[in-house]
Amino acid sequence: MDMNKCGYPITIQLEAQACLVVGGGPVAERKVTALLQSGARVTVCSPLLTPALAKLAAAGAVIWRRETYRAGAAKAYFLVVAATDDDAVNQVVAQDARQAGRLVNVVTSPQAGNFQVAASVASGDLLLTVSTGGKSPALARLIRQELAELYGAEMDAFLQFLETQRLRLKEAGGSARERELFWRQVLRPEDLTGVRAGRREEIEGKIRDAVSRFGVKS
Repeated sequence: MDMNKCGYPITIQLEAQACLVVGGGPVAERKVTALLQSGARVTVCSPLLTPALAKLAAAGAVIWRRETYRAGAAKAYFLVVAATDDDAVNQVVAQDARQAGRLVNVVTSPQAGNFQVAASVASGDLLLTVSTGGKSPALARLIRQELAELYGAEMDAFLQFLETQRLRLKEAGGSARERELFWRQVLRPEDLTGVRAGRREEIEGKIRDAVSRFGVKS
């Protein structure tokens, strides 16, 4: 069977998970920052660090292993990022991590790892990701910028409202299938356009009324 293979998109919870970043340059710095924002416990392995990484290490925000990567070290971590500018070192890190069954991302050769980091836009609980399978990070970046303009703080506020209404609907009873059909009928593509156009209160009022009528027989 001829099938186009693509990655399986997932969001991983890294709170308190031990993660390793091999490398101490600007790319490693960006990877460390993203991991810390995800709540991970980060170790950085590199003889040298950027000033920003050195500051994080001095503050105890990351663990600094001031050394070159030692074969086998990757197995002690849940997730590993090979972010040096030496492809040979990155390949060793990737091989170690994969043999140990760990998640590994390789910045110099995406296909050498078993996951790639998608370009993302975060606004509160709203997270949008874009991936080109490593074929064009530049295109992913442009699309991410466009999404950031389309889905900002107003859309996150709308998301919080929808969560409240979803819980109201659940309390009203009915089956999961009935609730699914309700949302398919009530929440429409034009509502997103309306929210972006500054009509969030109007859209929310329409949805709130529909939730109130859910299950009420006329």
